[in-house]
Amino acid sequence: MASERRLYALKAFDDTKAGVKGLVDAGVTAVPTIFHHPPESLDDAPTHPHGHQFSIPVIDLAGLVTPSGRASVVGAVKAAAETVGFFQVVNHGVPEAAMSGMLAALRSFNEEPAEAKRPYYSRDPGRRAKYESNFDLFQSRAASWRDTLFMEMAPEPPPPEEIPPACRRVAPEYVGLVQRLGRTLFELLSEGMGLRRGYLEEEQECLDGLSFAGHYYPACPEPHLTLGAARHSDPSFLTVLLQDAVGGLQVLVDDDKNQPAWVDVPTAAGALVVNIGDYLQLMSNDRFKSVEHRVVAKSVGPRVSVACFFRADASTRVLEPIVTDAGGARYRSTTVAELVRHYRAKGLDGVPNGPGCFSVFSAASAPSGSPPT
Repeated sequence: MASERRLYALKAFDDTKAGVKGLVDAGVTAVPTIFHHPPESLDDAPTHPHGHQFSIPVIDLAGLVTPSGRASVVGAVKAAAETVGFFQVVNHGVPEAAMSGMLAALRSFNEEPAEAKRPYYSRDPGRRAKYESNFDLFQSRAASWRDTLFMEMAPEPPPPEEIPPACRRVAPEYVGLVQRLGRTLFELLSEGMGLRRGYLEEEQECLDGLSFAGHYYPACPEPHLTLGAARHSDPSFLTVLLQDAVGGLQVLVDDDKNQPAWVDVPTAAGALVVNIGDYLQLMSNDRFKSVEHRVVAKSVGPRVSVACFFRADASTRVLEPIVTDAGGARYRSTTVAELVRHYRAKGLDGVPNGPGCFSVFSAASAPSGSPPT
């Protein structure tokens, strides 16, 4: 049976513990069928249709030093979060040396011999640091052309010996800088919602959990057959992404005036990409948008990126809408565990079922809440 052949091929690939990089090192000239995405996934929306004029906002945080400048930055962040859900930040306080050092360390690890990486390869959900290819390898309709070093960095980082030597010093230092930036971003988003500056950090504990995903996308011999990452939204409050100059990240934009289209997120020197996650769309009562995005495969590369996901630090954490007006709650309260179960059940390349891919949590008839203080 086709399903049995596919499962055998998936297991054979996974058992190498060498990832997609192992295929490239072996000299593959054709993309294996387990990586073939169906045409509807590859061409499910046009890219840059005629007349679709849109660019991802770039926000300069240097303006935060003055009251008038801060008001301008808050307005820009609010506008981006309420529309496309994506923006880039510059003058964000993370030094260029830290960013380039992080990308270099991640690339160095991925380009080590397979024997050196193999001890870190695992699908054990209990490991706080692990290297793997496609977290959803056995659930998705098609594998994606990437390998990942994943680490749970907060509230507690992994023991140093669990982190590959190439990243052992650099990754914790980089994450510390991103956490500092995260505090600033949550302050701006709190103010954008009309709340006090520390609300999302202190009352909603949005800084308490942080996951690190370092992605490595090798050059692909047949990029028209696969994807680096299928369309998805992020199960997080907020994601901060560092990407190199190769590019490939696209956002699905729907401005109500044109047909939804994939828009490239350009690689801007010194910039970090920020996007709203599912948790914050629910908590903001649908005010901020968690939008779908993907990474296209490329014949050039490798592409290297680091995503830091600000997440809840406990699966039992209850998320509920922050109602700041008389409109009532648009989502019901739910636990992080329930959101994650839904996310995993539909798969990274699952069929979207609404904004942020979690309209099943809609609560149109939920009673109005009281504005938070």
